[in-house]
Amino acid sequence: MKQRIIAGLAAAALAGGAPAKAEEVLSAVHAFPTTLIYTQSFLSFVDKVNERGKGVVQIEVRGGPEAIGMFQQPDAVRDGVVDMVYTPGSFYAGALPEKDALVASNLTAVETRANGGTDLIDQIHQEKMGVKYLGWFDSGVCYNLWMVNEPKLDADGNLDVSGIKLRGNAVYNAFFTDYLGAQVIDVPTTEVYSALERGVVDATGWTQIGLIDLRWNEFVKWRVEPCFFSTDLGVIVNLERWNGLSDEARTILQEVAIAHEAESAAGLKAKRDADFAALDAAGMQVLELQGAHLEELNGACGAWQRAPHDGEAGGQDAASDPWL
Repeated sequence: MKQRIIAGLAAAALAGGAPAKAEEVLSAVHAFPTTLIYTQSFLSFVDKVNERGKGVVQIEVRGGPEAIGMFQQPDAVRDGVVDMVYTPGSFYAGALPEKDALVASNLTAVETRANGGTDLIDQIHQEKMGVKYLGWFDSGVCYNLWMVNEPKLDADGNLDVSGIKLRGNAVYNAFFTDYLGAQVIDVPTTEVYSALERGVVDATGWTQIGLIDLRWNEFVKWRVEPCFFSTDLGVIVNLERWNGLSDEARTILQEVAIAHEAESAAGLKAKRDADFAALDAAGMQVLELQGAHLEELNGACGAWQRAPHDGEAGGQDAASDPWL
């Protein structure tokens, strides 16, 4: 009887082959509401991973800022509360000021990865923050100053920001205050609509796309050119969790991320052109700074670095690297 049981088990093992390896599941959150175009891009990346990674690795999205506050998400992924976060690097620049190299860059994610910049940023993330920098998504989009009222110029032709109730953000507060001389009012993205509606703010920095999705165009009527800085949205993964994944899972995640860097940059360029056309058709006015004032603004953007303004400790100076 005993021999028959053993033989039966052996036959079952031969018939079934080796035990199947369990599918690895990563938890994830995103910084912005689901309706925003940038979040939709991240969710598209998740779909691609889950399709290719069937039986190997999956991403389980727990939500956005309603699940974990947007400014708490970088600490959450570092501490292992969640495995993956899609967020602007500016939200954790206090811990990693070198991330501002992407904000000040005039390159796309594709170009930055090709010349070694992304590998450098990843190395710094791992060493200083204990996270894997998986990819820079939705690049090639910059910021504009958007205003409710017609912008004013001073006697010298410079943008006059006196009296403006300017909504601030961690991405560009130092630039607004140090170079434009503006006073800023910090308002989370999720509260800007009501702040514009109530007149708490009458101007804001924001990217070239997404204004319509957020419905801020119901109040904002002017765009100031040129644009400045670059979006620095990326995916970071808890380093211990990343290192614990199988080689196959890491390969799938990295290859899909690299492909999405290119796809998202191309997709958002088309979205920007469509948004600008829709805003223009709805009556959006544009003030374009000219001549010396344009050169002054461009120079200020190129010179800006967060570390000198915030007095943060040095570390490796990514902002000095040629891939900017």
